[in-house]
Amino acid sequence: MKPFSLRDWSDEDLRNPFPVFARYLAAGPVHFADGTCYVFGHDAAVEVLTSPAFGRRSPSGGGSPVSMPSALRTLVENWLVFLDPPRHTELRSVLNREFSPSVVTNLRPRIAAIAAELLADLPATFDLVERFAAPLPILVISELLGVPRADWEWLREMAVDLQQASSVRAAANPDAHAVADRAARELTSYFLALAEKRGAEPGDDLVSLMVSAQTRGEPLTSDEIVGTCVHLMTAGHETTTNVLSKSVLALSSRPAALAELRCGVTAAAVEELVRFDPPVQAVGRWAHEDAVVAGFPLPAGTKVMVLLGAANRDPARFPTGGRNTGFGLGIHYCLGATLARAELEIGLGLLLPALGEFTVDSVKFPHDIVFHGPHSVVVTRAN
Repeated sequence: MKPFSLRDWSDEDLRNPFPVFARYLAAGPVHFADGTCYVFGHDAAVEVLTSPAFGRRSPSGGGSPVSMPSALRTLVENWLVFLDPPRHTELRSVLNREFSPSVVTNLRPRIAAIAAELLADLPATFDLVERFAAPLPILVISELLGVPRADWEWLREMAVDLQQASSVRAAANPDAHAVADRAARELTSYFLALAEKRGAEPGDDLVSLMVSAQTRGEPLTSDEIVGTCVHLMTAGHETTTNVLSKSVLALSSRPAALAELRCGVTAAAVEELVRFDPPVQAVGRWAHEDAVVAGFPLPAGTKVMVLLGAANRDPARFPTGGRNTGFGLGIHYCLGATLARAELEIGLGLLLPALGEFTVDSVKFPHDIVFHGPHSVVVTRAN
């Protein structure tokens, strides 16, 4: 078996990576290649994601975005997902108070209204990603942040450009960091201006709540407000888009499950769809101290990649007894998980009846196994 890599996947394997994951998992819960420990087993994944022995940056500074252009580096360094304690703990505490479940509850009627509008007057044949899966989360996040709806298309373009900096995409495009840096500059200017406006004219949106927390003396810098806005926008829109699209693909070959969910999408169904095919297939960690995972010693400074898709289908733990890692675990559990669940429950609940009987005509995946989801799903509805 050749050493595992996150790069150079075939189109067939990108569309369905789980047979690849299963082969490596059958050979062992962890594999080593190019100085990286790849974790496939469920129990080992849970251990890495929840243990304080592992963090987002190595003790020597590895894993920090120091090699990125300046604007992109400043932006990404203030994303909650790239911080370790104690700063992570402080910022997460502030954001948990401001981004409360009640904020999402109050947003549910708008999610339903946006989804219904996107599904109105569907043509017989259309691209599910372009028509519904991509615009729904960016419009919802625009509502959450208090961004004018007219800017959603521009924001999605900027979000897509910013994601070019991910390691897999950057490896395939020599201009990736330059493209992402331009997007970072524009987004930073945009959200600094929005925060300044909300300071003078507060509303009931998340930007206003964060600016209000800052003026009350909470330890929240302007760079962190901007970083949080952009992180929610980029990570939140792409991951939800991926789950929406991949859920339709999964259900298209499972008519019994599709018929059941057309009658109502439950919270349990959303959880299972995320587990079955996560929107992010791999997340990185670094060993902050000497550790042992699945019986293998990992010296401090070891880079670790946790294969969430593999862990979520580990036959030793599923279909019963395992923990869904699709939203992460531990201190880096997804800040926007409650919002994502609401979007998926409401969005799929309206989408599946609107689709009726349908066929999938074509599917195209970008060459990225980490942020995993199709950029085009053309479907035809039966008349």
